[in-house]
Amino acid sequence: MLKKLASAAVLFAAALCGSVFAQEDGFVSIFNGQDLTGWTVRGGSAKYHVEDGCIIGTCTPDTPHNTFCCTDKEYSNFIVKLEFKFLEPGNSGVQVRSHVNDKGLVFGYQCELAEYPALGQIYDEGRRGFKYGRTFLDDDLTTQETKEAAFATYKKGEWNEVEIQCVGPSLRTWINGKPVANILDTVESKGFIGLQIHAGKSGKMAWRNIRIKELPDSPWKPFFVKDENGAWKLDQCYFFVPECWSFNENGELCGKHDKSEVRDGLVVTDKNYNDFAVRVDYRFLNGNSALYYRAEEVPTPWLLRGNQNEIAGNEKDSGLWHTAGDKTPGRGWLATNEEYVEKVRKPNGEWNNLCTVAVGKRLCHLLNTYRTIDFVDEQAELTGKFGLQLHGGADAEMWFKNFEYMEITPEMRALIER
Repeated sequence: MLKKLASAAVLFAAALCGSVFAQEDGFVSIFNGQDLTGWTVRGGSAKYHVEDGCIIGTCTPDTPHNTFCCTDKEYSNFIVKLEFKFLEPGNSGVQVRSHVNDKGLVFGYQCELAEYPALGQIYDEGRRGFKYGRTFLDDDLTTQETKEAAFATYKKGEWNEVEIQCVGPSLRTWINGKPVANILDTVESKGFIGLQIHAGKSGKMAWRNIRIKELPDSPWKPFFVKDENGAWKLDQCYFFVPECWSFNENGELCGKHDKSEVRDGLVVTDKNYNDFAVRVDYRFLNGNSALYYRAEEVPTPWLLRGNQNEIAGNEKDSGLWHTAGDKTPGRGWLATNEEYVEKVRKPNGEWNNLCTVAVGKRLCHLLNTYRTIDFVDEQAELTGKFGLQLHGGADAEMWFKNFEYMEITPEMRALIER
């Protein structure tokens, strides 16, 4: 009899939640409708409880920190859907791929839930929000028209649905089926999901029908690895002008030559890559350099023709330059963001991080995790090699470490572009 009653309670809670997830292919509930099993409250002092098959969060007025009800499990690639309703005015959000710091405070990607047109935008809680002129990570991409179209679907005082998709470097959001944010970012690839109550004077929020569809992981794969004796070496790539290059014991690769060397010193991958994220840490000391991608080998002293994520030691860093071949001209500068680069670039001699994400004709550059370029190249090469450059004909010295890539499969690309 007790088992039957328990089963009936679960079915009743599911009914209260409007349990449509059972009919959605691949989606499973991550909230049981009865209690907060599998969830932990972190950060501030807001209160959470379960009522009528919903998670209810209530602000504790005038406390300093935001509060989050977080999944105990971490998720990598997924689509999460849930319904939300403001019971009292306030501010909220849904964290994805998030973490907690040593002070117990939550940080990471947040889909904004608010009763104004920022609804559905992506904020970087506790990290990059409000920095360098961007409140939301998609401020420079999401148009006012897009925001207003999504907000027009919002039903005040009623249930609304938010959908968040995390696939490799892609984060996308929808409000009531209307698209909002669509960014490429590589800071986090895994973390917990959290329901926010923002610190302030007041606020009360309800969430229900929290369901998720997990997707295959997309790991980062290194090009710098250790051999059986613990020495560093290249994996799946080779040196061009190998006398220019040497590893130290920390896995840092030094490239160095003088102006008498007319050839480019290069690290070149063995194979081509189509859609991907690729990144490397670099330390600029002298000369000129680049992270090549979708490049082809040509019989020239510089060997590679194609796209460069530029390393110049100045405001041209992270610019998109297209290099010529032996028989075909290059297209020169395709995109730069010099003013923004000067804000996020660290001084020469310090380590910077350079990243490229390529999905079809969409090319995105990031410098020290901040997006500098998001460019659709209608003439884009759609496959090619990666390369690290030490420019010939100049006194040049560059250091590299943590050279790695993430493959974007055709299945991932279909979700990213849907």
